[in-house]
Amino acid sequence: MAGPIKRSVMIAGHSTSVSLEPIFWEALKRAAEEDSLPISALVARIDADRIAEPDPVNLASAIRVWLMARLLG
Repeated sequence: MAGPIKRSVMIAGHSTSVSLEPIFWEALKRAAEEDSLPISALVARIDADRIAEPDPVNLASAIRVWLMARLLG
């Protein structure tokens, strides 16, 4: 099992770093392709939902949970 890979993603005009394991990067890429979105746009959507929560988790956790929810959905 490979460890996390850090990548930069643009959200609302600024770059942020996200560390995810390769399997999550691949799942995020596939989800973006299925929704006809760039990865950055999908991450921005996930981030918007995340910060709307009363006690937001970090972005990497939000992405992992979003991906699992989509898988189980």
